[in-house]
Amino acid sequence: VKEVANLSLVSSACDVISAAYASTKERHPYLRSVCDAAEKGVQSVTEATASCVQPVLATLEPHVAAVSEYASKSLDRVGDKLPLLPKPVEQILCDTKELVSSRVAEVKGAVSS
Repeated sequence: VKEVANLSLVSSACDVISAAYASTKERHPYLRSVCDAAEKGVQSVTEATASCVQPVLATLEPHVAAVSEYASKSLDRVGDKLPLLPKPVEQILCDTKELVSSRVAEVKGAVSS
């Protein structure tokens, strides 16, 4: 999970979503109170779940380590095949806009000639 979260694409997407969430809370006071209540509820559930799951995770630690290692290797393979993963969202959007613009220019040129 940490490796996935550290990918530029994932972390920048989370940053964009977080900024949009914060901006929405800032601009809409009614939504802010609903979001604050939801955040407190999620935090309480997370804390309760973490305390209950901790003993189970301790007994499963060797299995979790093996799965984590396998997942890490698989993620490396996926990263090799998908060059978008190390790029931030902003870079992907910029590259896509440039590609679309060049294709549109090509089509315009073909149509006009």
